[in-house]
Amino acid sequence: MLKHSLIIISTVLFLQGCAVAVVAGTAGAVTAANDRRTLGSQIDDNNIEIKANLSINEIPRLADHANISAVSVNGIVLLIGQVANQEMKNEAHRAIETVIGIRKIHNQIRIGSNISISTKTHDSWLTSKVKTKLLTTDNISSNNIKVITENGEVFLMGLVSNSEANTAVSVARNVSGVERVIKVFEYL
Repeated sequence: MLKHSLIIISTVLFLQGCAVAVVAGTAGAVTAANDRRTLGSQIDDNNIEIKANLSINEIPRLADHANISAVSVNGIVLLIGQVANQEMKNEAHRAIETVIGIRKIHNQIRIGSNISISTKTHDSWLTSKVKTKLLTTDNISSNNIKVITENGEVFLMGLVSNSEANTAVSVARNVSGVERVIKVFEYL
C-alpha cells in the first residue's frame, strides 16, 4: 500500500512539473511570436550574447576585475558594466568585435568600481517598475522593448517607431529612482 501511495504522489508531482513546463514554454512561444524580430534573429541575438560574454570572460583581467554584460537586439549589442580604466573598456569592445552577427556595438561601460549587490537588486527593481509601466501604457508594444538597468541608468532597446521610442523614454524617465534613460533603439 505504501509503495502504491508513493507512486501516486510521485506521478502527481511529476505532472505538476510538466504543467509548469508547458505554461513556461507557452509563455515563451507567445513572447517570441509577438516580437518584431524574426525567430531567426531572436536565436541569433541569444547566440551573440553568449559568444560576446564568453569572449569578454576569456580575458583574465576582465573576468577577474570587471563587471561587464553584453545584450543584443537584432544584432545591435549594448555593453554595460564597470571597469577600472579606459584601456579595459576598449579591450572589452575589441573582444567582441569579431563575434559573427554583430552589426553595431554601443559601449556604455562605465569607468569605476563594480556595483554592489544592493545596487544590482535596486536595478532589478527599477527594471520591473519600468516594464510594468510600459505594459500599462497605450500605443506602445512593450514586447518590442528590452529594458536593462545598470547603476540607476535605464537602457531601452528594441525595434520601435519614433513615437514608441518617445513614449517609452517618457515612461522610463518618470519612474522614481531612474537616474538616466539611454536609448539604444533601432527605428522602423
